[in-house]
Amino acid sequence: MAPAPGTVLNSHYAHCFGCGPQQSGGLQLEARAGEGVDVTAEFLVRPVHQGGPGLAHGGLLVTAMDETLGTLNWLLHTSSVTGRLESDFVRPVPVDSLLHIHAWATGVHGRKIYCAAEGRIGGPEGPVAIRAQALFIQVKLEHFTTHGRPEDIKAALGDPDLLMRARAFEVNP
Repeated sequence: MAPAPGTVLNSHYAHCFGCGPQQSGGLQLEARAGEGVDVTAEFLVRPVHQGGPGLAHGGLLVTAMDETLGTLNWLLHTSSVTGRLESDFVRPVPVDSLLHIHAWATGVHGRKIYCAAEGRIGGPEGPVAIRAQALFIQVKLEHFTTHGRPEDIKAALGDPDLLMRARAFEVNP
């Protein structure tokens, strides 16, 4: 069953660069469930996220899109990794801007999950700054336990919160 619209979808892993609350230099995105298989998130562009003077680094904007897109997998009750991510930079995003991201699933075929997202500045209806389309591939838990650092895998598997333990292995390779 999907969470009610507006429900905060907690971090999948406390040390995740995209959504982890224990990553002080990370993006610390907080996604919320939407009406269907869609989510929203906000990314506050801080001075540490600069590329050019006073502007967000493009790679960090793509990371914010990837993280938000990956959160869709939680709504689909599957673990998956980013297979492909394409982005279009439409306008610059100044430091101190709040990027409003909306991501949605466009289709599922076998192990493939297709999705898209837009990032807007100045509010959820503001001008589009970045667009992304992605392909996620469903994987089994072994993908993470085979390729991750053993001490991190052990810590994640040792989390007493079953939901958090399962979510630690949900998104991104």
